[in-house]
Amino acid sequence: MSIRFDDRVAIVTGAGGGLGRHYALELARRGARVVVNDLGGDRSGQGGSDAAEAVVEEIRAAGGEAFANGASVTDMTAMEEMVARACEAWGGVHVLINNAGVLRDRTFAKMTPEDFAFVVDVHLIGSANATKACWETFREQHYGRVLMTASSSGLFGNFGQANYGAAKLGLVGLARTLHLEGARYGIRVNTIAPVAGTRMTEELFPAEAYAAFAPEKVAPAALFLVSEEAPSNQIVGAGAGVFQASQITLTPGVLLEGEALSPEGVAAHWSAITDRTGETVPESGAAQAMLIGAKLSKG
Repeated sequence: MSIRFDDRVAIVTGAGGGLGRHYALELARRGARVVVNDLGGDRSGQGGSDAAEAVVEEIRAAGGEAFANGASVTDMTAMEEMVARACEAWGGVHVLINNAGVLRDRTFAKMTPEDFAFVVDVHLIGSANATKACWETFREQHYGRVLMTASSSGLFGNFGQANYGAAKLGLVGLARTLHLEGARYGIRVNTIAPVAGTRMTEELFPAEAYAAFAPEKVAPAALFLVSEEAPSNQIVGAGAGVFQASQITLTPGVLLEGEALSPEGVAAHWSAITDRTGETVPESGAAQAMLIGAKLSKG
């Protein structure tokens, strides 16, 4: 079955280049009207350009409909205005891909508080802003698809990226909570953790690997995750045509009582506490308390 976006309106942030550009172009090719958002700055968030306009021209040249938006995702008022314009022009918004991002990599010892806050502001707060601006429209029309962009740096850590990793794992928590809150309104929320050769990563890849990790090899996962039949509450890794599912799990745990209920007891039972046999994938934060309750009732 062909995945189409006819009569859908999509917003892609950070769509002036790299992954966002490919998302926007492919959404338009499959029938969506697209808002191409990009401030046009460099990867550290400095400067500006007409990158969004250039992508819009590509979409229009191919027969699609699009308009550019040059606002920063950190500006909540600007995000609300962007959504309002899309609703006025096309009658609604149905898809949001939160892709805007910056890098200011340094070891934590050398990182300034300003650089930490800025990266978190763009990735985490910016994604929350754009999503909040769309949220009431999604609820009213009982339809919405949201894709957050996480990273292996957030899921697993990465040297020199404390700010980036903190923001990216924060997005996973945001996505999982919005999945729960949006379910009754037909809103599905997913997370993608891409690995792609873009200006954000060009120094990390040798030339041959850079080509293998082309952005268009990530786009299939992104578009599936915002399609009408998309799942929800998923974390999907994507890179070089390889697609993976990432899970946050919880071990069964061990009930400690009496003298064992002590730091020494935790140390003594550490191998059992961390034994992944029978681990679960919780559907919500309440699962941890429920599992503890089950242990207590058996104890």
